Amino acid sequence: MPRPVHFEIHAAEPERAIAFYRKLFDWKFTRWEGPMPYWLVKTGEGPGIDGGLVPRRGGVTPDAPVIAYVCTIDVPSLDDSLAKALAGGGTMALPKQAIPGVGWLAYLKDTEGNIFGLMQNDPAAA
Repeated sequence: MPRPVHFEIHAAEPERAIAFYRKLFDWKFTRWEGPMPYWLVKTGEGPGIDGGLVPRRGGVTPDAPVIAYVCTIDVPSLDDSLAKALAGGGTMALPKQAIPGVGWLAYLKDTEGNIFGLMQNDPAAA
């Protein structure tokens, strides 16, 4: 059964958001070594999930792509899951893209307009 494996915080000013969450929850942020600005978020030990922080695309407006935490679901096949989600009434929010060395990611909106991510693990993604 697919499960949430990651969350993502979209921030207009990543350093400001990092300071906020460090102070509030003592979360640990590590700059990712990949080709885009991205910080890995370690929320603690034991049950729970870790996440990431990324610069927001666009401003905070009604048509902004993301103003939320995005939960990402691990799926065995991104293409199959995209087809199933779209056939079920979901809509594309961010098309399939490679996260180099990690896998394939896409964001969708469910039938209620909520954004969620789908990730297929693939270390060869480029």
